[in-house]
Amino acid sequence: MLLNQIHPNLIECGTDEAGRGCLCGPVTAAAVILPPDFKSDLLDDSKKLSRKRRYQLRSLIEEHAISYHVSHVMMETIDEINILNASILAMHQAIDGLKINPEHIAVDGNRFKPYADIQATTVIKGDGKYLHIAAASILAKTYRDDYMEKIAREHPEYDWHKNQGYPTKKHREAIKKYGTTPYHRMTFKLLPDDLKGKL
Repeated sequence: MLLNQIHPNLIECGTDEAGRGCLCGPVTAAAVILPPDFKSDLLDDSKKLSRKRRYQLRSLIEEHAISYHVSHVMMETIDEINILNASILAMHQAIDGLKINPEHIAVDGNRFKPYADIQATTVIKGDGKYLHIAAASILAKTYRDDYMEKIAREHPEYDWHKNQGYPTKKHREAIKKYGTTPYHRMTFKLLPDDLKGKL
C-alpha cells in the first residue's frame, strides 16, 4: 500500500505530469491534496492501471480530495521553453489552482523549480510510493487523454485516440504521409531518420 504523504503533519500536495514524451498535444500536470486519513488499496502509478480503472479512480479522487487542480501547457509554450520547463510550469500552474495553499510539495521525478517559498521534495517514481502523487498522476493522465481524444476527432488519421500523441509507428507514418498539424511539437524529433521526408 502506498504511503499517505512525506510529512504527515503538514498540508501537503502531490504533483505529477503526463505527456512529456509525446510528439503532440499539451503536457498536463495535476496537484492534489488528500485528507490525512485517506486510504486506498487501488491507487497506484497511472501507468500500471487500466484505462477503466484510471477513470474510476479519478471520480474517487475528485470526490474525496480536499483540493485538486489540473493544468495544460500547450505545444507553443513547449516549443518555446522546452519540455522540462513546460512540465515544471504545468505543475506550478496546477499548484496555483489549489483552493488551499500547501505547506509542502511532493513532486514525482527528480527535477523541480522553487515554488513560492514552499519547500518541495522530489521523489523518483513517487507515483508508485505516495497516494497524493499517484492521485495527481491519474488526474494528469486522464485529463490529457480527454484532450487528445477531443483533437483526435479533428485529425483521425494520426490515431491519437489510441496513442495519445506518443511516437507509435502509425503516428509517425501519418506524419510522413500527411505532414504536421498545429498540435505537433515542432522542436521534437517527429520522424526518425529512416522515415524522414518532406513535412
